[in-house]
Amino acid sequence: MKLLVDECVDWRLLRDLADQEAKTVKQLGWEHYDDGELLRHASAEFDLFLTVDKDLPSQQNLQRFDIAVLILRGRTTRLADLRSLLPLLRRAISNSKKGEAQVISWRDLG
Repeated sequence: MKLLVDECVDWRLLRDLADQEAKTVKQLGWEHYDDGELLRHASAEFDLFLTVDKDLPSQQNLQRFDIAVLILRGRTTRLADLRSLLPLLRRAISNSKKGEAQVISWRDLG
């Protein structure tokens, strides 16, 4: 799976996703794109888009894009809180569907 990580997600999370082919928006120089442009470009090269932007599904018609969106909802957006979601994130990666968003929430941790 090819994973694109949004600029609002701490880039150090990529270290924990070494088993995935992952890039950040910043690495690609795409940080100037608005959400629609970003998803359009990402759809051409990636399978998954990882973000903490909870408003993305209400702002974009995700069915228009050939990419799955995974939204991390940690207690905060700090790296430690996002890392706590890794078990749920790994499961969500394997169950993701293009054109849909999944929320991975700290409330679902056991």
